[in-house]
Amino acid sequence: MPDVSILSEPDLRDLLSLDDDIVACVEDAFKALASKPVVMPPVLHLEIAEANGEIDVKTAYVPGLDSLAMKMSPGFFDNPKIGLPSLNGLMVVFSAKTGLVEAILLDNGYLTDLRTAAAGGVAADWLAPKGVKIAGIVGAGVQARLQLHALNLVRPLESAQVWARDGGNAAACALEMTEALGIPVSVADDLAGLCAESEVVITTTPSNKPLIEAEQLHPGLTLIAMGSDAHYKNEVSPEALAAADLYVCDRLSQVRLLGEMHHAIEAGKVDPHAVFPELGEIIAGEKPGRESDDQCILCDLTGTGVQDTAIAALAVARARAANAGTVFQS
Repeated sequence: MPDVSILSEPDLRDLLSLDDDIVACVEDAFKALASKPVVMPPVLHLEIAEANGEIDVKTAYVPGLDSLAMKMSPGFFDNPKIGLPSLNGLMVVFSAKTGLVEAILLDNGYLTDLRTAAAGGVAADWLAPKGVKIAGIVGAGVQARLQLHALNLVRPLESAQVWARDGGNAAACALEMTEALGIPVSVADDLAGLCAESEVVITTTPSNKPLIEAEQLHPGLTLIAMGSDAHYKNEVSPEALAAADLYVCDRLSQVRLLGEMHHAIEAGKVDPHAVFPELGEIIAGEKPGRESDDQCILCDLTGTGVQDTAIAALAVARARAANAGTVFQS
């Protein structure tokens, strides 16, 4: 049998970090989803309500890539109370030609964090006005930090605000990002103020109740919702979704089941058969994106298997070039 590479989280952190190359990798994945015969099954979602947890399995085959990944991603959201991270997981990489296992990426969710942050950067790059300078981040965890970093890559910022239910966590996040990005990052007193003063707002929480309401939207706002990747999660009210000038998603068939769109359909605010542009279609030039700086745009990103395959393939290619990881024969 061929060799199998095992890469740990430290190995992968040495090989990949959130930069322009990662954003470009994820942008290419979005474009492929719209322009190539990608095979991407629905998300396998296992809910473990008693532990406030879930495990998602995502995968995709992308024509032109020699490998494909199957990603298993647990999220147990009470873990921080006992000193453990809320997210972890791993990816298994298979040959797209033979089906043989090529690598096991024991990333503890690191690659998911990177590709999710990069997806936010891609959305902002294609949907936000060019002159954006002020951002608002809802949430104060790892993804909140990474989303602000990714946004700053594509739209260099002058300032940002952070809001979280726990004011202490928000303050810690603001201090860390002020030092990391070299711009003032402050704590917002409330969501209404954060939205009013921001040109781009990114939500990054596992909330099961809407945080953003219709009255908080304003002309020119780009709202990127990252957290609603399960049917019970909801960061944007159905009324707010219906009020946006343009709604964009990562995969229409998926957001009807998992995303903010799912809740708008259930509330009767959106026709379940309505068609909206996917981000990949905008990137591929198949559908228009922002057409004026005054448009209020909501982008609903639930996370797709094509992103996991893309970043896993990049990780394996870099590992081979660097002779990184541990190799064994099964």
